[in-house]
Amino acid sequence: MSPSPAERPRDSFAPGAAELSEFFAPQRTSSHALPDPEPFLRNITVGVFEVLAGVREVEQLARWLTEDAYRKLVTRAAMATRARSARGVPAMRPVHTILSVRATRPADGVVEAVVIVQGPARTRAVALRLEGMDGRWRSPSLAVL
Repeated sequence: MSPSPAERPRDSFAPGAAELSEFFAPQRTSSHALPDPEPFLRNITVGVFEVLAGVREVEQLARWLTEDAYRKLVTRAAMATRARSARGVPAMRPVHTILSVRATRPADGVVEAVVIVQGPARTRAVALRLEGMDGRWRSPSLAVL
């Protein structure tokens, strides 16, 4: 007697469902098939600071972030917009200098990095984790400290 549809695991509704998810789910990419991560780390960091300053739309970074990292950046950008509005400060392009990029590779297709950025008021650190997915670097974790 076969199990009822309610008793079946969600992946087994159709024959071959496991095979389909293998093809359509995000695919891991090995480090040797990906470009050098340092330019990406520099560019995503500058992009994040531009989003927080209100001169870049967060949607422009969506393809480089996973869903969780994207949602957190959207929330933080909205808070920054409200803070600027409350103070009556217009959005201005930030002037930041990247002082250093420190990256380690704890596993194949994974980079963990810290980017030190000097701004006009203070020096900040951005911690990132990059994973190779679908032939490009994507960041599932991003923190501006």
